[in-house]
Amino acid sequence: MDIKKIQYADDDVTPLGRLVRMRIPSLAVGLVLGILLSFVTSWFEIVLTENIKLAFFIPFIVYMADAVGGQTQNIYVRDLRTGHASFKKYLIKEGALGIILGAAASGTVALITIVWFKSWTLTQAISLATFGAIMTAPLIALLVVELFELERTDPAVGAGPISAVIQDILSILIYGAIATLVIL
Repeated sequence: MDIKKIQYADDDVTPLGRLVRMRIPSLAVGLVLGILLSFVTSWFEIVLTENIKLAFFIPFIVYMADAVGGQTQNIYVRDLRTGHASFKKYLIKEGALGIILGAAASGTVALITIVWFKSWTLTQAISLATFGAIMTAPLIALLVVELFELERTDPAVGAGPISAVIQDILSILIYGAIATLVIL
């Protein structure tokens, strides 16, 4: 039985051409999914038109989810490389962290939004979406990294662009759905 060995990217010793070949596939998938993200965002044109202030928070919600997911991914990939990672343990702990961090960010943005706009419906939409997007981020990051690991592909190279764009799509879907329910 021939088991494919993972070939890790190492910028110190890997030739530039090989690094490009290792990185292009995930970036190409990210490009396609990024275009899909634009289409997904357009699905919520009516609710965004109804309250343009919702658009102010798209970068915030997407960024916060990506930042939390990125932390999870970086730590998990590092521990996979050292052999000290248990997917099940990470899933439980990072799932709990997603809930805690989502609640903290949600509460913070709720306070800011209610003071800034004095709108309970806007505050509900933004804070609930922030919680949902951040809560899911560690799970998406772990699942994508684990898929790369199972495929015997260096997750440090491909998981970042793929998990980020999947999380971006999910964050927009969460935000758009919640905003539609609350605002319309």
